[in-house]
Amino acid sequence: MDTTSARLSESSPPAILLAATHSGAGKTTASIVLTRALRLRGLRAQPFKLGPDFIDPAYHTDAAGLPSINLDVSMMGEEAVRRSFGRWAGEADISVIEAMGALFDGADGTEYGSAAHVAKLLGVPVVVLDVWGMTRTTVAILNGLRAFDPALDIAGTILNRVGSAAHAEMVVEALPEDLRRLVLGTIPHRAELAIPERHLGLLTVEENATSGAARKEAQLDAGQELNLERLLRAAAFAGPGRVARSRGAPRRAMPPLARLAIARDRAFSFYYEENLVLLLEAGFELLPFRPTADPRLPEGADAVYLGGGYPESFAPELEANASLAAELRERATVGMPLYAECGGLLYLGRSLTGFDGRRHAMSGVLPSTSRWIAVTWRSATSPLAPTLPPRWARSERQSAGRSSISRG
Repeated sequence: MDTTSARLSESSPPAILLAATHSGAGKTTASIVLTRALRLRGLRAQPFKLGPDFIDPAYHTDAAGLPSINLDVSMMGEEAVRRSFGRWAGEADISVIEAMGALFDGADGTEYGSAAHVAKLLGVPVVVLDVWGMTRTTVAILNGLRAFDPALDIAGTILNRVGSAAHAEMVVEALPEDLRRLVLGTIPHRAELAIPERHLGLLTVEENATSGAARKEAQLDAGQELNLERLLRAAAFAGPGRVARSRGAPRRAMPPLARLAIARDRAFSFYYEENLVLLLEAGFELLPFRPTADPRLPEGADAVYLGGGYPESFAPELEANASLAAELRERATVGMPLYAECGGLLYLGRSLTGFDGRRHAMSGVLPSTSRWIAVTWRSATSPLAPTLPPRWARSERQSAGRSSISRG
């Protein structure tokens, strides 16, 4: 596959994919810094995240002012990933895609679903990151990555997490000329840029103690060390206002067919943007509410959607909101549709044991108790598999927080 010609074609919007040799290399921070810098330049930068992730996309959205879109080959399939990328990238000047994990690492030790797989699938050039704790070794890593898969277009590198200007200079001086031309700038290793971690990855935007203004200032300051001209050339950027395919606004029913109350706060924030768009296009009006704070459901709600999140971390706040819990029980009794997944399902139970080790009362809609345990992956095969097309016979999903649920 000729990835260079693929990305330079008019059908492939300008984009880059930020990847690294391992997890924890600062891909999210680099994606945010770059997105801020492009936005400051007046460009509409569309963020994407590979894989089943909710936390990183929220930081992307904060930086871009646009919803970040997940691209997951395992859940969506290759063709759906192509369609989704084309749909959302079509209205942007440039797209920034953050990889998941290491560049070549996919499902079960294969390439499938990896950043390299998606980059070749979409015809998008790759920019690799991270020189923390190294100088000349950068040469070996870059040469090794480029030689491992010649079909992959590694178009540049950002010297991410440099300890100082002197460190960055030593790295650049160690590079031969052909690699030195790939350097697209540096991002310093600074405490203000770090995103604290928790039991399921990074701390969410809503929980991050660093104020939005301070976070933005640090990210914009770091972005000044990026060579945007080189980076835009690597992404095959042809200038703003480029003719591209438009995804258009969601087609909404007028008036809405139903009003859906959707939990959106610190405890419940795990939603895929494309799913919400599908709800809008199906005729729903989405009414956000905060289970940790709002005493009642939004006025006029016909149904409730409780998504995933961290109810185990906010169990005391959820327990304290007794009036909302009472209304949910009352509405469920008279037949209001309630849809819950992941953490939302835990909240519908009678109690949840939080990280403080205490059992906290939840809404009590369901006769169950729960305790958070771990992160797992699950696959399911339909009993009708022999009669179904392969893509419908088996599904993959991430169980982002596996919990023990029992009747009680």
